[in-house]
Parts: sequence; structure tokens; C-alpha cells
Amino acid sequence: MNKFKEQAMKVVFMVAACASVLAVFLICLFLFANGLPAIAKIGPVKFLLGTTWKPSNDKFGIFPMIIASIYVTGGAILIGVPIALFTSVFMARYCPQKIYRPLKSGIELMAGVPSIVYGFFGLVLMVPLIRNTFGGTGTSWLAASLLLAIMILPTIIGPTESALRSVPESYYEGSLALGATKERSIFMVMLPAAKSGILAAVVLGIGRAIGETMAVIMVAGNQARMPAGLLKGLRTMTANIVTEMGYATGLHREALIATGVVLFVFILIINLSLSLLNRRSEHAN
Repeated sequence: MNKFKEQAMKVVFMVAACASVLAVFLICLFLFANGLPAIAKIGPVKFLLGTTWKPSNDKFGIFPMIIASIYVTGGAILIGVPIALFTSVFMARYCPQKIYRPLKSGIELMAGVPSIVYGFFGLVLMVPLIRNTFGGTGTSWLAASLLLAIMILPTIIGPTESALRSVPESYYEGSLALGATKERSIFMVMLPAAKSGILAAVVLGIGRAIGETMAVIMVAGNQARMPAGLLKGLRTMTANIVTEMGYATGLHREALIATGVVLFVFILIINLSLSLLNRRSEHAN
């Protein structure tokens, strides 16, 4: 009877794993089957490097949206990653037990807040603050990057803290025994030892940032043009899809699906880069 149960559970686990792989395969199949023909009709160069997006005139250049997505995501990573890293170090090595649970619960609660709520927060608080401090309309690249930096914090903090806690304590104690300070032991020994986990957390944060839609639409200005400055409006690829998919037809709709293909390729490149970095680290060790 026990052997039968074990075999049954193996089948269940295999079905679950195959379902996950099948879901990813079907998503890829749908995107590429519907998006690649549109890219071929428009022309790869005109589609990827064109600077004009005017569906009414059959102009489907998404280069401004690609650059906007890179700018917004890059700004969010530059702001959010250092904050998340220092927060993870504090929680793993410095945080008093009395405040650890409330702090951990607060960070987990941030991960569960809907993106539309973050969008309202940015629209009501951050946009007026930027407008009154720096001028302009407030809906800008800066507002989008700041808001995304806040949104990716729980995505990065959780895995990074787990990676730090998984490093053997003997590494830390050995560093102290050799005369290193507590800070040097953490930042020069513990963090490098947890590098693969930290990189994975950063990639998750990048994926969250580059794929975010509703919050970005509300604070980025939603202007389909080349980014003109930190305080100017822009439109990301995800915002472009959500804004126009509801009424798009024909080649316009296919071009939006093709934009999703480009976004999907971006995520694949990011994950491939992480795999290459981890392999280099393993070979170096």
C-alpha cells in the first residue's frame, strides 16, 4: 500500500511539473505565433527602431517604449536594490528580535498590496511632491522609477535575506577570528558567499519592474515619445499594450502582441544573463 501511495505521488508531482512547463510553452507559442507575423508585416527595423507610434497612420515604431522601459526599470533598480540589500543585511544580522516579526510582516504585506493601490499612492503623494519640488507635471520617468523602486523591495528583500541566512555561520565566525570587523565580515564574506541568491533576487525584482503596468500608467505620463528627461513623461511597453489593447483591431492588435513578444524576449535575456553569471561564479570557485 505504501509503495502504491509513493508511486501515485510521483505521478501527481510529474503532472504538476509538466503542467507548469506546458503553460510556459503555450504562452510562448501564442505570443510568437501572433506576434512574429506582425513584425514581418511592419518590418523588423521599422518596428524595433522606429520612433513613431501612430496606429491610425500605420506607424508602429516601439523604440521609444523600449527605451522608456529600460530607463524606468534601470532607475528602479538603482534606487531599490541598495535599499533592499541593506534592509536584508539588517534583518539577517542586526535586527533585534522584538521588531523582527513586525518588520517581516510589514515587508510581506507590501508584497500583497495591489499595484493599483501603489499607483494611487504615487498619483496622490509622489506626483504632486515632484511637481512642487522640481516643476513640470509630476508624471514622469522619476515618479515611475521611484514608485517601482518601492514596489520591488519585498521581491528582493525576501530571497536576499534567505540567501544570507543560508550561508554557514562558520564563514562569519572564521572572518571574525581572523581579525575582521563585524561589518567587514558581513560585506566581504557573507554577501559574496550569498551572491547567487542575491542575483536571483535582483532578477526577480527586474522582472517585477519591467512587467509592471497599472502603477506605471498612473505616474509615468503615458506619452508615446522618446524619453526627453527625468521630469518628462514616457510610456513603457506594458503601458502601451494595456492602454490600446481594448480597442485595437487588425494590424494594430497584432503589433501590440508583438510588443509583448519583445517584452518576453527581454525577460529571457535577463534570466539567461543570470544563468551565465552563476556559471562563471561556479567556474571561478
